[in-house]
Amino acid sequence: MKLGVVIITMGSRPEELQDLLDSVAKQQGPALRVAVVGNGTPLPPLPGDVRTVELPENIGIPGGRNIGVDLFGPGGSEVDAVVFLDDDGILPCDDTAELVRAAFTANPRLGIISFRIADPVSGVTQRRHVPRLRASDPMRDSPVTTFLGGACAIRTRIFREVGRLPEEFFYAHEETDLAWRALDVGWQIEYRSDLVLHHPATSPSRHAVYHRLVARNRVWLARRNLPWVLVPVYLGVWFALTLLRRPSRPALRAWLGGFREGWTTPCGERRPMSWRTVWRLTRLGRPPII
Repeated sequence: MKLGVVIITMGSRPEELQDLLDSVAKQQGPALRVAVVGNGTPLPPLPGDVRTVELPENIGIPGGRNIGVDLFGPGGSEVDAVVFLDDDGILPCDDTAELVRAAFTANPRLGIISFRIADPVSGVTQRRHVPRLRASDPMRDSPVTTFLGGACAIRTRIFREVGRLPEEFFYAHEETDLAWRALDVGWQIEYRSDLVLHHPATSPSRHAVYHRLVARNRVWLARRNLPWVLVPVYLGVWFALTLLRRPSRPALRAWLGGFREGWTTPCGERRPMSWRTVWRLTRLGRPPII
């Protein structure tokens, strides 16, 4: 199985990027093909076998990752699967690529693998990095209904079957959008605790646009993928959860602005999932109203 690795960077972490590339180069098995995307930034000197592109402006996380996939041919046609890694992460184990190959080979319907993210100092995995509702035990493997965009492996067939990551999202929820579309055509997604990316513990709200884009994209996600009857239920649940979390006044103002924007702006093509997929998500422990 041929694997490609896609890394997007904004140029602010050149040392961490080099450490990540070193950890990729140390992987057992056939050499991994590597692509690095400068998302609105020039790239530092990189090894000659790394495929690169420098974009004139930051087009967002999903857009940058799509460009990276295409560096392996249209839709990643030159490789069987793509591993997405955050540029400030590192693979602590040298058998990660071999475990990915073995997992995909053992299960032909396995389409996406979500890695475990652990802080390199404490070893702690934050709850938000376990892509399921019952997240108290990050060491438990399980089928899931979404994945971690900066620490995952995806069969490239998925991009050709259901489309790419939604570039208009820019940041937040693009993984769930792709996951729902993949599940709707029969692919499986697994969370694997033995596939580890070391990454410093952070808060997503460090991004200035976090609250607005999370709210806007949540609405877009529902409008694009859910049967209409579930759209108000799903968004109503998240509206209530947001209020219960008592965000600061500026955060709530940004969130409400994003929520309004999600209803008043185009969200891309609408392809509602089947009711069979709704039931499948429910059986997997994540009904599409939560």
